[in-house]
Amino acid sequence: MNTKQRYLVTSALPYANGPLHIGHLAGAYLPADIYVRFLRLMEKDVVFVCGSDEHGAAITIRAQKDGIQPQEVVDRYHTEFLDAFNRIGLSFDIYHRTSSKLHHETSQEFFRNLNNKGEFIEEESEQYFDEKANQFLADRYIKGTCPKCGFEEAYGDQCENCGTSLSPIELIHPISTLSNEKPVLKKTKHWYLPLDKYEEWLKVWIETGVLDGNELHDPNDWKNHVLGQCKSWLDSGLQKRAMTRDLDWGVDVPQEIPGSEGKKLYVWMDAPIGYISATKQWAIDNNKDWKPYWQDENTALIHFIGKDNIVFHCLIFPSILKAHGDFILPLNVPANQFVNLEGRKISTSKNWAVWVNEYLDELPGMEDELRYYMIKNMPEAKDSEFTWKGFQDAVNNELVNNLANFINRVVVLTNKYYEGVVPEIDESLMFDVPGDEEMPGFHDSELLELHDLLQESSECIRNFDFRNALKIVMEISSRGNQILQFNEPWKLIKEDEETVQVVMNVCLQYITALSTALYPFLPFTSAKIRTLLNLEPINEHNEYVEMLNNLCEGFHLIPEGHKIGEANHVFSRISDEVITAQIEKLKQTEVQKTNENQSSKNITPFKEAINFDDFTKMDIRTATIINAEKVAKADKLLKLTLDLGNEQRTVVSGIAQFFAPEELPGTNVSVLVNLLPRKIKGIESNGMILMAENSEGVLSFVSPAQNWENGSIVR
Repeated sequence: MNTKQRYLVTSALPYANGPLHIGHLAGAYLPADIYVRFLRLMEKDVVFVCGSDEHGAAITIRAQKDGIQPQEVVDRYHTEFLDAFNRIGLSFDIYHRTSSKLHHETSQEFFRNLNNKGEFIEEESEQYFDEKANQFLADRYIKGTCPKCGFEEAYGDQCENCGTSLSPIELIHPISTLSNEKPVLKKTKHWYLPLDKYEEWLKVWIETGVLDGNELHDPNDWKNHVLGQCKSWLDSGLQKRAMTRDLDWGVDVPQEIPGSEGKKLYVWMDAPIGYISATKQWAIDNNKDWKPYWQDENTALIHFIGKDNIVFHCLIFPSILKAHGDFILPLNVPANQFVNLEGRKISTSKNWAVWVNEYLDELPGMEDELRYYMIKNMPEAKDSEFTWKGFQDAVNNELVNNLANFINRVVVLTNKYYEGVVPEIDESLMFDVPGDEEMPGFHDSELLELHDLLQESSECIRNFDFRNALKIVMEISSRGNQILQFNEPWKLIKEDEETVQVVMNVCLQYITALSTALYPFLPFTSAKIRTLLNLEPINEHNEYVEMLNNLCEGFHLIPEGHKIGEANHVFSRISDEVITAQIEKLKQTEVQKTNENQSSKNITPFKEAINFDDFTKMDIRTATIINAEKVAKADKLLKLTLDLGNEQRTVVSGIAQFFAPEELPGTNVSVLVNLLPRKIKGIESNGMILMAENSEGVLSFVSPAQNWENGSIVR
């Protein structure tokens, strides 16, 4: 770990336009919380800040969709975020919001400072304009086909399918999301940050950690994918980036600047400054000085983010900070990758997600179970996978069978044999050779082993390797179970009571160590264990250092003669029924969301699901229309003669409004051939032509490829 005097730790500001899901937790919030809780246990000076990102086009798009004002949107989700973070145990020193007056003032001061220094380029450019909506379009108000991967729902700033950063003019077939009309290009003026001007020092700083002759960070401590993404951008050459937008919602460009009317700060000029305004508010609330945390080189600034925010935190925000002139740059940006769900990407639009508040409502009291599984599968170096079955296995096999089982057995046996009092041990039994204190015996060697495991775990935390850090802590529990199984105190108590005292004392030391070591990862479980041991809750005052020192010196973590509490299960098994219900809910809510999206596009919702056997009963074949004629006294019906390859067949079809009979001969169609015959207007119809109908009721044939062999099976 570095030798900085203080720490300023940030988690990415969540967009206040939708609820939190497990991918958010694993990306920016749980890793930061682990790190901060550990720093506090080490009695470090640390401030942990976050807040709701309440500006940008995504907010106004949500407001329009819901038919409400942007302020109502951000108020709703800010409240939801606070609730979710509190319930899952996130320990922010402050959770702020970018709609606050203090944040607007801080962001405007930054813009004013850079503008006065001549850091911006004022430039007139062409930007997409929606003539029907009569407004310029922010990047997120434009959709089109991605030029890189062909995804047809790419936004004007990024393709969410391949992750490529885009500009609106790169999109193929751009469409305004406001009117579904094709936008036109219209001239407008904006302020640009010339990132190419900073490219040289950014490259040196990213690759070597050196800036202006000072070593600010060690690139070997940065994750490979973070460095890789930064180098890729730098190697491609940085381009100027607009710092303002034509929007109605956001932070105003300072009014005294000519041409500022109707201009708002670009969200990436505004949002990261939210870390600074949050720190300012924390300082006001706690009668502190905010400046040392942002302007003193003895501060370690660490950003926890997801990989989609790497460029903004490693290139754009540092450029803004350095251009301002008196702010430190990040010591590390330990960005995580993404979490997939049941084999697929998490998708908020398709409701393919596990929402944090819903989880907490439906599985109350299981906060740490979720924290555990998300940390165990944290996407630190590559994308990871959440499955409900994997969640169940982790809880039942690791938390219940290992951790809870060890704790419960020790507490039960201590109450059974010693009325809940930590047993005293004969000093002579602590050494292999009586009187030879140079030879550590069972008791001392186990405490030294415990010390080494804790030291190893803490080193992993320092290196942002939280998965392995937790794995090592769980090895402490595994080792405790092994001690019990090897010595079998329930049998040994009848013949060697003194050895049982040593074994139980050691196990109680292990559990006490676990109550502290688990605190950064599973704070609710830590509190439960402390209650079982009748110890004060963790107070974040040098607890870890004291624990390591005591173990190194051979001192007990829980003293002899201390009375512990009664046994109580720390974790409970999760049934198959609970998991099945969650999987079914996931599938059903996705279908519901899909139907809602279709309805919003005037698409008829899907019908109820059928099983595969029902589908296989349908016999659909290719055919060619060889004759078509109107049905007498029926404006909508045509009598069609079809060539099915091995036979000709008559089908009556209600398509006369859309097709003239003389146009149809030679048309390739698909037909359901095993439909029971039906008489229509006195004509026996033997089958049904497959048609597609759009939202306006217009029909078209579902046709096979031209000249396809008649009678071919459609599967």
